[in-house]
Amino acid sequence: MREPPQTDEGWYVLHDFRRIDWAAWRDAPQREQDRAVDEGVDYLQTHENVADDEGASAVFSMVGHKADLLIVHMRPTLDDLSTAERRFDRTALGAFTEQSTSYVSVTEVSGYVSDAYFTEDEEEVDTGLKRYIEGKLEPDIPADQYVSFYPMSRKRGEQDNWYDLPFERRREMMQEHGEHGREFGGRVKQIVGSSVGLDDWEWGVTLFSEDPTDLKDIVYEMRYDEASARYSEFGPFYVGRRFPPADLPAFLEGESVPTSDADAPAHAHGDDGDDAPVHPDDAVDDDGDDHGAHDADGDEDDIRGELADLDIYAGQPHGEDVYATVLYSEADADDLFEEVDGLRSNFDHYDTHVKTAVYDALERDRRAVVSIWDTASAADTAAGFLSELPDIVSRAGDESGFGTMGMFYTVKPDHRTDFVEKFETVGGLLADMDGHGETDLMINLEDENDMFIASQWRSKDDAMAFFRSDEFADTVSWGRDVLADRPRHVFLA
Repeated sequence: MREPPQTDEGWYVLHDFRRIDWAAWRDAPQREQDRAVDEGVDYLQTHENVADDEGASAVFSMVGHKADLLIVHMRPTLDDLSTAERRFDRTALGAFTEQSTSYVSVTEVSGYVSDAYFTEDEEEVDTGLKRYIEGKLEPDIPADQYVSFYPMSRKRGEQDNWYDLPFERRREMMQEHGEHGREFGGRVKQIVGSSVGLDDWEWGVTLFSEDPTDLKDIVYEMRYDEASARYSEFGPFYVGRRFPPADLPAFLEGESVPTSDADAPAHAHGDDGDDAPVHPDDAVDDDGDDHGAHDADGDEDDIRGELADLDIYAGQPHGEDVYATVLYSEADADDLFEEVDGLRSNFDHYDTHVKTAVYDALERDRRAVVSIWDTASAADTAAGFLSELPDIVSRAGDESGFGTMGMFYTVKPDHRTDFVEKFETVGGLLADMDGHGETDLMINLEDENDMFIASQWRSKDDAMAFFRSDEFADTVSWGRDVLADRPRHVFLA
């Protein structure tokens, strides 16, 4: 019986691999080289600066003989990709290159994700699933430095034929595959494009990581899964490193790019990135070699839907889709602030940076460093720099149990004292609840009316019991009078 999963498509993807004619480059007059550099930088910057809803682009320096440059474009239509490709060929830089190979695909979600999505059952498709699908269909290019691209297909041999298997058997293997991929959550991100009918293989897989050994490890370890070991065929692999367009002159001079690793957060584009929010069913979203590496965020999107059902706003601070990373420190507040202020001045150079601040716990000797970014990838990258701050003791999400919940509050100045007293009352209630660990009210050192609450619970069910309680409902109602804006849920790590 034929059981092809339904699919929905998003942005078209072009991997444009280029070799540079280095002999012609060396022999070219300086004025021709200068023109090529100017037009090349302008082309790359223009395409990377495309509006968020119109796609994404990035350039990579490749390692090995297969290519020197990789330019990745994602656009709403196939014609958009054709235009981007031809415009590069018309630049003075393009004249010094030849296209060593290319790959065309389109982002995709399938019926493995949710039957309700394909039947347009709005009541059954929760908020987390919707955001996950949006992220899969219109992804950002993650900020991570290293990239690995490869095409792959499912076997259709006489003995092992993926397409002869029943739907449920395929789902079972993809679930196992995704579970192993989640072990690399936070370390490896991916974009999977379907190329059936568009190119020589069935999928194009692009992996991103800050550590190239993670790229090797995830492909190596997951080849032992039955879905890969028995039913997958892989094409050639390409590896490289992302660099900003402004570093093109350094690349052509044979220098190391990017010229400064401190540029990493700036590489985030638009939302993610990467890191798009992911639904718990990510492991089985299509027949491609979906590593499921994003699934670390699955619980977050799942509980957002549950909070929405309770009429609790689970948005992001500032009303935007932004991402927060939170680290806790026991360093002196003034010393910590001085260190953070230095990093913040660098972060402010990047359009993806929203806010970085130090918060002090009301009732114990603990500080929180909160850094908010437009993309999950940029937030993760910033966390790498922030982790070097003095006396860091943990990162939100590292604790045992369900995890840390944070709510950002902007309090009306006249009601700040009332708010703090209310927190102390609620804190007494929490202390008596089953499964509650500890809760802190954290206050911004620079703005005493900017606060967030972090709670630790034994399990998700224990936390949700509090959100469903009459006491919490009463607190929410009371908060409408004292808050300058509605409370905003930031993370469930």
